[in-house]
Amino acid sequence: MTDQTSPPGIPEPEGRVSLIDTDYEVGQDNIETQIGPFGLDIHNPVFLISGVSIVLFVFYALVFQEQASAMFGAMRPWLTSTFDWFFMGAANIFVLFCLVLIFTPWGKVRLGGADATPDYTYLGWFAMLFAAGMGIGLMFFGVLEPVYHMAISEPLGTPSPFAEDGSVIAENVARASEMGLAATIYHWGLHPWAIYAIVALALALFSYNKGLPLTIRSAFYPIFGERIWGWTGHVIDILAVFATLFGLATSLGFGAQQANAGLSFMFDFIPNGVTTQVILISLITAVALVSVLRGLEGGVKVLSEVNMGLATLLLLFVLVVGPTMAILTGFAQGMWAYVREVVPLSNPFGRSDDGYRQGWSAFYWAWWISWSPFVGMFIARVSRGRTVREFIISVLLVPSIVCVLWMAVFGGTAIEQVFANPENSLVKANVIDSYSPELSLFGMLADLPLGWLTSLVAIILVIVFFVTSSDSGSLVIDTITAGGKIDAPATQRVFWCIFEGAVAIVLLIGGGLGALQAMVISTGLPFTVVLLLMCWAIVKGLSSERKAR
Repeated sequence: MTDQTSPPGIPEPEGRVSLIDTDYEVGQDNIETQIGPFGLDIHNPVFLISGVSIVLFVFYALVFQEQASAMFGAMRPWLTSTFDWFFMGAANIFVLFCLVLIFTPWGKVRLGGADATPDYTYLGWFAMLFAAGMGIGLMFFGVLEPVYHMAISEPLGTPSPFAEDGSVIAENVARASEMGLAATIYHWGLHPWAIYAIVALALALFSYNKGLPLTIRSAFYPIFGERIWGWTGHVIDILAVFATLFGLATSLGFGAQQANAGLSFMFDFIPNGVTTQVILISLITAVALVSVLRGLEGGVKVLSEVNMGLATLLLLFVLVVGPTMAILTGFAQGMWAYVREVVPLSNPFGRSDDGYRQGWSAFYWAWWISWSPFVGMFIARVSRGRTVREFIISVLLVPSIVCVLWMAVFGGTAIEQVFANPENSLVKANVIDSYSPELSLFGMLADLPLGWLTSLVAIILVIVFFVTSSDSGSLVIDTITAGGKIDAPATQRVFWCIFEGAVAIVLLIGGGLGALQAMVISTGLPFTVVLLLMCWAIVKGLSSERKAR
């Protein structure tokens, strides 16, 4: 390193060269910290503002439940109908930006310096990536979304395979099934992983190559300079905390509803309702606290690898005992339909499919963007030593293919069940006839051999994904609020872990899934602007890295 950035209030050395011209190094003391009560390593004012705001939000949602429920109910439809074009346009920019990085000389830059080597094998890397990234979402939507889009057939005007009385129209089945998978792949393929890749790349580049603290504000040094140590940086980090917390709360709410539905489906004496879900969130949060105290290696990594093993076994089981040839054929046809239709599906203008574009796509992009500080920082922490090209290809393409395979196996099996036996299909009953999304996975498994056992495995998967998401999220939020320190006191991680669960609980009480989705969209909207600026900061950072080398 050729230059040392001075902490605020200390004169800089003469002849200091700017970031764009060379490397630089910044000490952790650029972030003001102090050891407060209970051993908290407080990063003023991010920790205080974020913590107090979340506590007040929980208090408001619990005390004024009726008012909060009305607010949450109106918020989501207004946000998605007003800003759908913005979310979809930004997601397209992120995909194109990642593709550009792969095919330019910037792709040769190595995260951590020319001599850096990876800290984890590919197997360990992907295990942590998936368990903390999309685990709960894959379990919740793996059956639901392909069947729903096939039945509604809204994207691109695909004809519905069902008549008004629910009977099957045979000539429309093939086309509708193909487009159901294509519409799902659009939400789980390149676009979400491009969002994650941008945040992870920015954090890894400016932390490992430039010596900045591992926090969101660091990525904006090329744009804002020393102002990132003041209120400009504080606002960026606070937005990251809010986005991460509500993004996680949404996933935890989905997980609690699905785990409750599965337990009620298997055991008649367990009621399916908000009270049970609150108890589940409380119990699982308590388990997550144990994992938090064990740390990254002893907690998240071990649980992630166990969960990935179980998820792989469940995937292979459904592939083998289900309609194998139909699944593989559907996978190929769905992939081709996605390639063929990705431009119309991602076009934000001149469309009439409001339910799909606003109710699904805009919500998904806001959800992924809200998750991006969490998943991005987590990926960055385990990605030292990769080149930019290797990093982008791995994070963008490999997980996309695995997500698509998951949707094709679970969704394809469910679609075959719907058409093979529409009168008795539990999937059709819970997705098409009466919308009970949390039961869709268990309905599909019940129609396969060993349905009781595989449903139990699915519940375990949901719960462990819940634990790893809560654990990883508290580590990431703690890192942000502690100014990028990865060894902040355990007390802070416990605080954030508890309040992740508390936010999920109050949102479920205050309006169910609609409230969860409303809050994730409201926090994802301003953070979309942050990600767009982050793309420009990455360009400046990679340019300086290439010049210096």
